[in-house]
Amino acid sequence: MEKQKKISMLYFYTRDEMLRVDLRKVGSFQADRNYTDVYFLNGYRATLPTNLMAIEQMIDDDRMKGRTIPFVRIGRSLIVNLSCLIHINVPKQEIVLSDMQSACVLKVTVKKEALKKLKDLYTQK
Repeated sequence: MEKQKKISMLYFYTRDEMLRVDLRKVGSFQADRNYTDVYFLNGYRATLPTNLMAIEQMIDDDRMKGRTIPFVRIGRSLIVNLSCLIHINVPKQEIVLSDMQSACVLKVTVKKEALKKLKDLYTQK
């Protein structure tokens, strides 16, 4: 019998809408006051009706269920999917995210201090 893959999904509801977020297809989450913008690897962007801290908690809860999509919080306003991180450019204050399968590439502006910490995380490995 074949093992089934554990799929990480988050669901968000408003009065009139439902949004299903497959964490494997997310490049980043960015804070927007009491809301959060989610940027998918195919270029689609959606606004979630919750703050970044709640998203971080949902991802941590998902990890507790044995799923291992590597998200990390960078600074106060950004959570990034590390499995899609392909380039860190400290002088330009930018990271580049891609699934390396589609033509879409996400470029995200990040503060220098946060980028230095992220780069150091990889340098220490």
